[in-house]
Amino acid sequence: MIKGIGIDMVEMSRIKQSIKRNPRFVQRILTRAEHDRFVDLNEQRQIEYLSGRFAAKEAAGKAMGTGIGKLSFQDIEVLHTNDGAPDMKVKGYEYLKAWVSISHSSDYAIAQVVLEE
Repeated sequence: MIKGIGIDMVEMSRIKQSIKRNPRFVQRILTRAEHDRFVDLNEQRQIEYLSGRFAAKEAAGKAMGTGIGKLSFQDIEVLHTNDGAPDMKVKGYEYLKAWVSISHSSDYAIAQVVLEE
């Protein structure tokens, strides 16, 4: 049964500016495991990766019906399956299956999350 659907889009230039203004922005958004992957990427790919994770986490908050206010960015983790597909876990909601799609162009990142019980 579908619990919720969320979608979010972010301008990657805004994410890049956020990092320049506050380098701790990255740690606020990414979990330790996500950050371990982030540091291995070149600068352009880091912006794409962080933007995609930001959009996916915002979309998850919308799908939950709570927004990020009730959840922390640290409560939501987006890693990958062995096949390379995004794999989302939401702390405290392990019983939910999250179907995630993340994409980006040269300017925007977008993510959609469908939560299933």
